[in-house]
Amino acid sequence: MITTLTARDVTKIYRTGEVEVHALRGANLDLYEGEVVVMLGPSGSGKSTLLNIIGGLDTATSGTVCFRDHELTGADEADLTRFRRDHVGFVFQFYNLIPSLTAEENVALVTEIAEHPLDPAEALGIVGLSDRLNHFPAQLSGGEQQRIAIARAIAKQPEILLCDEPTGALDSETGILVLEAIDQVNRELGTTTAVITHNTVIGSMADRVLHIADGTVVRIEKNSERRSAAELAW
Repeated sequence: MITTLTARDVTKIYRTGEVEVHALRGANLDLYEGEVVVMLGPSGSGKSTLLNIIGGLDTATSGTVCFRDHELTGADEADLTRFRRDHVGFVFQFYNLIPSLTAEENVALVTEIAEHPLDPAEALGIVGLSDRLNHFPAQLSGGEQQRIAIARAIAKQPEILLCDEPTGALDSETGILVLEAIDQVNRELGTTTAVITHNTVIGSMADRVLHIADGTVVRIEKNSERRSAAELAW
């Protein structure tokens, strides 16, 4: 297996006056090329903090993070911006679409700054929205808006796709459609994918499940086979 990203002994301490909050306590992580990883853990366990650090949105207090042979630890803001722009796609719980732009125009915003972008219509086709190119966000369901957000994230063809509670604001039926889109992206583009969730059912669609508690990875499970998102129910 080819390693896309590694994190070693990563800590994150937030300080407010004299108060210290230890969000991460020596977390270790490997992401392998083309795999789907689900990061499971309760609220406050450090999942989002770890995702933000490996995605270059935040920096570790100590420890090392490497993307292939490029160390991100100690990188300045310009380096982290380039890393995010060129290599990482993000999907969050809330869609962050621009209301005045159509689905195709929302995706095109990313393709204009990418080196090797997909055509916006192709990206929307991968997530099953070829018939919604000219619709505005207000004309679409929550699940459709989230799939546009996924299309926007993958349109620059990132090596890594990081999804933070992508089904958190959706009912189960709609959430499964979103997970199917994430699964489709992984299978078609080979994008290394990490999905944060507190929903244990989602773990069965992954190659590996990382259990996170008290700021560290406490257990790793490897699934003998990945279930399709369509088979899930909660």
